[in-house]
Amino acid sequence: QVQLVESGGGLAQPGGSLRLSCAGSISGFTVESLGWYRQAPGKQRELVETMSGSGGSNYAESVEGRCFISGDFAKRSVNLQMHNVKPEDTAVYYCYAEARRYGRTIRNTYWGQGTQVTVSQ
Repeated sequence: QVQLVESGGGLAQPGGSLRLSCAGSISGFTVESLGWYRQAPGKQRELVETMSGSGGSNYAESVEGRCFISGDFAKRSVNLQMHNVKPEDTAVYYCYAEARRYGRTIRNTYWGQGTQVTVSQ
């Protein structure tokens, strides 16, 4: 059973900050990666930032130096701290987990329901 629940979205002014959090309920799985994607109206879902259990991370160039991921694989939680937000950051943000069942090699991707982030004056 895998459930991801996001919180912390909302309205922010340009230049402001927001913190997104995701609490995962993931039992019977090894979590390989946690992170965040986003989807703006009329656009495809895109990577924001992810972190792997081995210590690596991936992030979009558009958020470099402004968004910082943190998390706890044991607690199945991941956070995204956003600074100097811009109108183009407006999107639904989705928590993401890549996990495999104990003893299995196939990895599956899981998504939260999303939280809206709106950046506007």
